[in-house]
Amino acid sequence: MSSLEDDISGPLSRVRERVGVRARSLRETPTDAETLLWYHLRDRRLAGCKFRRQRPIGRYFADFACLEAKLVVELDGGQHADVAAYDEARTRFMEGEGLRVLRFWNNEVLTQIDVVREQILRALQTLTPALSRKRERGQDSGLSDDPGSSQDNKDTST
Repeated sequence: MSSLEDDISGPLSRVRERVGVRARSLRETPTDAETLLWYHLRDRRLAGCKFRRQRPIGRYFADFACLEAKLVVELDGGQHADVAAYDEARTRFMEGEGLRVLRFWNNEVLTQIDVVREQILRALQTLTPALSRKRERGQDSGLSDDPGSSQDNKDTST
């Protein structure tokens, strides 16, 4: 076996496979809030930015991540102190990786989706100045509900 084949079928390959299985499992069992927010983020519906669901980042899985803007969106349910401490550690890790993390309560997403979308859009504009200039010129409101109005580079595999 060549060294390349060792790399492909070795321990790292098994880790990647386990991570992929876990990410798929998380995507297949979303909360109601995750389902609703994903409707608004998928297919580049928000400002033409590509978001991915349950994206592995280090040993954690981000609920939603826009890698080009280096933005992570996390949703939190009712929490006990141990879960809050875990979420804080996740946030610190992701910020250490150069990502900005926005956190919303599930209830916020379910009852105030327009407010949540606007906060995400503001973060995207801060992180991607070209998007801000485009929006100022009136070329993109960034808040389309119509999937047909999204960018051409659609990818719904995530």
